[in-house]
Amino acid sequence: MINRRSFLQSTVTAAAATALLPAFGNDALAQSKAAAIDNLLLFVPANPGGGWDQTARSMEQALKTAGLIKGAQVTNVGGAGGAVGLPQFVNQWKGRGNALMVAGMVMVGALITNKSPVKITQTVPIARLTGEFEVIVVPPDSPHKTLKDLAAAFKADPTKVSWAGGSAGGTDHILAGMIAKAAGGEAKKVAYVAYSGGGPAQAALLGNQVTCGVSGWGEFSEQIKAGKLRALAISADKRQPGIDVPTIKEQGLDVELYNWRGVFAPPGIKDTDKAVLIDLMTRMRGSPAWTEQLKTREWTDVFLAGDAYGKYLTEENTRIEAILKDLGLA
Repeated sequence: MINRRSFLQSTVTAAAATALLPAFGNDALAQSKAAAIDNLLLFVPANPGGGWDQTARSMEQALKTAGLIKGAQVTNVGGAGGAVGLPQFVNQWKGRGNALMVAGMVMVGALITNKSPVKITQTVPIARLTGEFEVIVVPPDSPHKTLKDLAAAFKADPTKVSWAGGSAGGTDHILAGMIAKAAGGEAKKVAYVAYSGGGPAQAALLGNQVTCGVSGWGEFSEQIKAGKLRALAISADKRQPGIDVPTIKEQGLDVELYNWRGVFAPPGIKDTDKAVLIDLMTRMRGSPAWTEQLKTREWTDVFLAGDAYGKYLTEENTRIEAILKDLGLA
């Protein structure tokens, strides 16, 4: 789990980047710094407009502004939470040293639930970039004043607590299951209603068709600020600046979750290409242009690169598969 954010968010210097690349050595890193990527190929296994696509477009803008690339080309292949696009990236983009796929936690879950024969571990992990915490909301007149109230109601009778969120098996669904389990209930008993986006979910909440809603903070933040929805908890590890909402952990449930996004290279690239791409992402992360993108999008910096990112992915696959099994989806 992302419960070591203070470590993950520490400043990544050139020395730290070198430490993440023991297999390549200083010569390879020196080559990566000297190398220039004229045209970066960005593969997005989702349709335009979503979170992964926004990440790719923000990367393109930041990298160009910082003078780290000359140009970029974005290719979108949507479907099944990335399960449609991943095989194309793995098989048709193999060996392209100037290519990166943008994906994240949603893909990990989608590949498991869809029983995909192609795994994210077949790619080359380059860097985890951003995270977005989730928020649990209720209508303004809901009798549940705190997350403890909601958890108690679920434990007493799961059928009377319905949860609105995104796709089944996605981040929202996973968080609902984690909360249910931490509250002493069964994740399989979560009455989850999947919606295509925050708009339909909000309409269901305001129409009292569901008990509560779960989504990324950015999805519901304006409605919360306007008083149209009431936030019970956020899934961050600690209180967030400017957000007067308690964490889930504050309210006695040991749950923390970030919807993370990162980049991957295709299989078959050279070690020097991997070094170039890791260094490119490290320098992008340290640029004022990327800092501005994070601020504008309300994304949290959870940067982790190279082999450490690969280790995290292995652990994340195991964790998400266990949660999906609890939900009866794996």
